[in-house]
Amino acid sequence: MPNRTYNRLLLLVAGFGGLLYGIDVGIIGGALPYLEATSGLNASQLSIIVAAVLLGSVISTLFAGLIADWLGRKPLMLISGTIFVLSIPVIALSHGFTPLFLGRLLQGISGGFVGIVVPLYLAECLSAQDRGKGTGAFQWLLTLGIFLAAVIGIYYSYRVAGLASSSSPATLLAVKDQAWRRIFWMSMPPGLLFLAGGLFVAESPRWLFKRGRTQQALNALLRSRSSEQAALELKEMEQVSAAAKTTTIKDSLLRRKYVLPFLLACVILFCNTATGINSIIGYNTDILLQSGLSDLPAHWGYVMFTLVNFLMTIVGMTLVDRKGRKFLLVLGTSGIIVSLLFVGALFRLTEKNRYDAHDAIQARVGPEQNLLLHFDQADAQRLVPDNRFGSDRLSLTVIYSYGGFSAATSALRSGDAGEASVPIDRQSSLPSSKVEAFFRNPFVDLNSARTAPLEIEHAYIAPLPDPAHGWLVALGLYVFVAFYALGPGVCVWLALSELMPTRIRSNGMSIALVLNQMVSTTLAGIFLPVVGKYGYSMMFFLFCGFTVIYLVTAAFFLPETKGKTLEEIEAYFEAA
Repeated sequence: MPNRTYNRLLLLVAGFGGLLYGIDVGIIGGALPYLEATSGLNASQLSIIVAAVLLGSVISTLFAGLIADWLGRKPLMLISGTIFVLSIPVIALSHGFTPLFLGRLLQGISGGFVGIVVPLYLAECLSAQDRGKGTGAFQWLLTLGIFLAAVIGIYYSYRVAGLASSSSPATLLAVKDQAWRRIFWMSMPPGLLFLAGGLFVAESPRWLFKRGRTQQALNALLRSRSSEQAALELKEMEQVSAAAKTTTIKDSLLRRKYVLPFLLACVILFCNTATGINSIIGYNTDILLQSGLSDLPAHWGYVMFTLVNFLMTIVGMTLVDRKGRKFLLVLGTSGIIVSLLFVGALFRLTEKNRYDAHDAIQARVGPEQNLLLHFDQADAQRLVPDNRFGSDRLSLTVIYSYGGFSAATSALRSGDAGEASVPIDRQSSLPSSKVEAFFRNPFVDLNSARTAPLEIEHAYIAPLPDPAHGWLVALGLYVFVAFYALGPGVCVWLALSELMPTRIRSNGMSIALVLNQMVSTTLAGIFLPVVGKYGYSMMFFLFCGFTVIYLVTAAFFLPETKGKTLEEIEAYFEAA
């Protein structure tokens, strides 16, 4: 196979890996409104379902480096594709919290493996001139996966909207139940394509060289490079290996060439997810609904969000090997800070005058310690004294707890027909198992909570903004994702794979990405409870603070790695 054809195959497999990873992240955005309407899960359980993918990623990335070193890069790619394909029927055929959680966990495990092994594989297989393009292809198809997931969601949103006025409530509920299941079924093809593509690529030449299989390493290099380039890179590998054997401190992992790039990669990955990107993708439709848009405009807003992400990733791909990683990271994080401040300020204007009606809601709790929460226009007038808001478009969010297990309802909107009530009861609010209880609150006793009374902690009522406000929020989110795609979206995978020296690359990438996924899991898990208690503005300002740290790190501590071989980057940190 000619070099150019094989390089295209590598880019294609990388793209399929990115597509799979993007489906992992984005599919929940379109399915969540229907899952929320039909599953009977409360806000905390839904937060865990959203975060389960990220939790699975934490688990798999913890071991991905060890497995990649043990089995090789190619076998791990095949394993990750298989796990993803198996996760789809587990989710789509599930009934109840536990199978949903397990299926999403499997998706996360697959995504965690892919997030480690594909950038690692590309960094070790592609030449210095093509490395940015290869990792860009991974990110590009990742954003395409998120966009396709949004398109699938908008298709079902139109179908549900078309039946809303002409069907019975039972029929509409059944359609919504089928909608989220079919959304997940339609995410299976990327996993099958990635699995098939992985069968036709060679093992990483650097992994083969580390295993003493020098001739096989040279053959792998020759598949993607000219004979002169392959010989030169093999000579560099031999020189690095010989230097490691002759130095007296070869076994120390505390050398600058290891510690500095590892710490830098950890900070970058921590801050990359702390920009809020995964939470904003996962809860995008809910954010737009609460900002003032109705159902269909909110779903279209999410489609536009993912389209901007996809298109700006193409721009980032064209610039990453021209302008360099450092330039794009500084530009991207600067734009993210401005956009997060803008969106946070918009939400703050509408949230600062919220009225807390928790006493009135607490008085409605029945002797069975449950509550069917209504919120139509008449309820709004009774709960808000003096008609202080002067608006018929109000939203109500209730934060409640049983024995320390706090939960929050989705926002009820007084003008939405058919969605003006939410049940609050012990069965649906408490964890269904000790495992779920541990993840929700490890310091609370589940047995005691099963007999504890229902406590209404807060019942926030606020005017629902008009659609113009909603589109301003959407615009701010478009600016956010445009700058994210231009800088961090493309560069973070390069930073992860390029900064790590060969000796610690696989395990170092795993540890750094575990930190990244732990942050992402935590943010996804606390998103709805924090929003219910403090408002969306609090989350956006928090994301902004972390992005400031990201900007400082990229501007003052990150070296430029454009056009350098992995061995040259390693030598830079040795001399730093």
